[in-house]
Amino acid sequence: MELSLKNKVAIVTGSIQGIGKATAEILAANGAAVVINNHENSAGLEEVAEGIRKNGGKVKAVIADVTKKEQAKKLVDSALEFGGIDILVNNAGGLVKRVPVAEFDENHFQTVMEVNLKTAFLMAHLVMPHMKQKKSGKIINFSSQAAHDGGGSGAAAYAASKGAIWTFTKSLAKELAPFGITVNVVSPGFIGQTAFHNTFTAKEVHEKMPTMIPLGRAGAPDDVAKIVLFLASELADYLTGQSIEVNGGLYMP
Repeated sequence: MELSLKNKVAIVTGSIQGIGKATAEILAANGAAVVINNHENSAGLEEVAEGIRKNGGKVKAVIADVTKKEQAKKLVDSALEFGGIDILVNNAGGLVKRVPVAEFDENHFQTVMEVNLKTAFLMAHLVMPHMKQKKSGKIINFSSQAAHDGGGSGAAAYAASKGAIWTFTKSLAKELAPFGITVNVVSPGFIGQTAFHNTFTAKEVHEKMPTMIPLGRAGAPDDVAKIVLFLASELADYLTGQSIEVNGGLYMP
């Protein structure tokens, strides 16, 4: 058995920067043809695609809002042009902004649930028929340490959406197991070099965090991408319905 993804086709949502970008790059570097995605920044997405091509990878860049079914289908259609769909990485999502429950904002709540949870439901729904036909496939969802500990101040909606991703993963794993399709979830902790923490985490927290993490450093996008690579490979064929916590020991369930 090996980590090679030769002749595999992967979709990675939300792959213009950070963990999504690192994931698309590592899957392509290990042989997969990848479909990458952003909802609006075509120039930035093409820059990521060009980097993958320069390293010998196969890639299609698709601008689409994956909270909308008709747009999400564009990613599936692009993957089918490569010959099929073997791997789905539901990375699209985000905190959006910090809003305490005391200041409940219905529009904010709806946005968070759509970008973090609805996108995973939609993309899984769209790829399932193709994976079922092949009787194989890997679906990798993204939760967060926040699903376990509630996240930081003003992150209740985000934490709730990521908790829902975890339970969704277990349910979907049971639904798809008879078809040889595995479904797992990756739950990152404090991952530096990402727009998430660069935007929403205070400088003093960035400076303090390495002293709180048993491994002594913040994570990097590549630390998470390597776990996705493992889950996407045949090495993880007997692993389904599981959450892998990538946090350097910061949180131990």
